[in-house]
Amino acid sequence: MVHRVRVAKDKSEFVRGLVGNETDGASPFQTYADLLAFAAALGMKRQQKSPVREVSNREPAPIALEIFLSRGYDRLFNLLTAVETRDPALLSPTNAEARAARVALFEEYANGGLEILQAELRGAIDYGERLLLIMLMERHTEDPHSSGFDLQQFA
Repeated sequence: MVHRVRVAKDKSEFVRGLVGNETDGASPFQTYADLLAFAAALGMKRQQKSPVREVSNREPAPIALEIFLSRGYDRLFNLLTAVETRDPALLSPTNAEARAARVALFEEYANGGLEILQAELRGAIDYGERLLLIMLMERHTEDPHSSGFDLQQFA
C-alpha cells in the first residue's frame, strides 16, 4: 500500500504560491514536501492540528510518502508521533497501520501549520522575509509548558 500525504483543497492555491518552480528561484520552498514538513513542525510547535476534510486532487496532488522519506523527513513523522501519542508501537517501520497513523498525524499538523502560515503571511509581499521573521520569533519564544529540555545540547 502506497501511503500519500494529502493537502487540503482550501490550502492548495496557498501551497502552490509558496513552492518554487524551475524558473522561479524566489519561492521559499523547493518542494511541496519541504513546505509540508515546515508546516507540520510549526503546527506541532504551536499545538495546532486540523484534519484534512476535502483533499486537493489537482496541483498539489497527494504526495507519496517516499518523497518525504527520501528528503529525510521520516524523523519528523516519527518525532511528531512519539511526542503526540507516546506509543512506541506506532513507530514500527513494518506495520502498515502504524505508518498510516503517522501519515494522518503529520497531515493534521501540516494542515494546522498551513493555517498558521496563511494567517501570518496574509498581505506579505516577500514570503521569504516574513518566514524568516516567523522562524526567529519561534526560536526565541519559550513554551510555558516546556521543561527546559533542549535538543541542541546533542548537536
